[in-house]
Amino acid sequence: MTSMSRARVARRIAAGAAYGGGGVGLVGAAAVGLLLAEMQLARRHVGNGSTGRVPVADGVYGHAYDLPGEPPLRLALLGDSTAAGQGVHRAGQTPGALLASGLAAVAERPVELRNVALPGAQSDDLDRQVALVLSAADPVPDVCVIMIGANDVTHRMPPTRSVRHLSAAVRRLRTAGAEVVVGTCPDLGTIEPVQQPLRWLARRTSRQLAAAQTIGAVEQGGRTVSLGDLLGPEFEANPRELFGPDNYHPSAEGYATAAMAVLPTVCAALGLWPAEEERPDASRREGFLPVARAAAEAASEAGTEVTAAMPTGPRGPWALLKRRRRRRVSEAEPARPSV
Repeated sequence: MTSMSRARVARRIAAGAAYGGGGVGLVGAAAVGLLLAEMQLARRHVGNGSTGRVPVADGVYGHAYDLPGEPPLRLALLGDSTAAGQGVHRAGQTPGALLASGLAAVAERPVELRNVALPGAQSDDLDRQVALVLSAADPVPDVCVIMIGANDVTHRMPPTRSVRHLSAAVRRLRTAGAEVVVGTCPDLGTIEPVQQPLRWLARRTSRQLAAAQTIGAVEQGGRTVSLGDLLGPEFEANPRELFGPDNYHPSAEGYATAAMAVLPTVCAALGLWPAEEERPDASRREGFLPVARAAAEAASEAGTEVTAAMPTGPRGPWALLKRRRRRRVSEAEPARPSV
């Protein structure tokens, strides 16, 4: 699928999500029987070796930056097993801990992490998760990171419904005053045991959903980062290093790769990135595009950021496409319990 055709389909999905349209199919019905047979074979291999246990990483990171009377920055993670950190054994290896530790180092300020992500969650669970994050007992987070979409694809949730739930979550969090960064649906076509034609279909469907998620999130005031890297080219090249023992969830090295891609956008959302890096760099193929085109390009290249840039024009809202230089992250120090 070309970038232009992906942009058109993504725009149709996002429009259906916004205006209450029905499901926009990404796959012909004739393929369903064969795909179901392939999925059953894949499921025999994917998931073996997973304990289902997720390390608890909540707490305060960056103890060295404590200043009397200055509260920590607040970071919340929402989403599915990838956001929760399933597949690793230590809290410091989870994406939440890696992001909190990296953000503390950039901001030179402690960061309090709260992770409400749920393994197995689909986008319709975001309403519950947002309610937890915005509970009256806790201050509103400074920034929320959402990683969601893989289970929507594997459970065949209509993409319009998926995007509608994500857009509503971004809107509620932004209205409450939080910055929002969405790690879009990873490329499921690189899961090692999955064979053709399911591999091709999984890649096409997950990338199409990622593009539609980008449109929905950006139009509600969020930023997105393509998580193709999470199960994308780098994982395809190094599956033994970057996949965990269940052949599905990332290993510690895999989560570090994903956190490296997301951290610069989290910092930029909080105004912590150098101002000169906020301008588009033509040498890195950055620039202003209609949001649907930016979304389609981002879905094809992992680690690409899309953020709203200009008011709506004749071809719809415009967005800034950025390919930020990644920040290396390492396993986080143990968190101090939140007060």
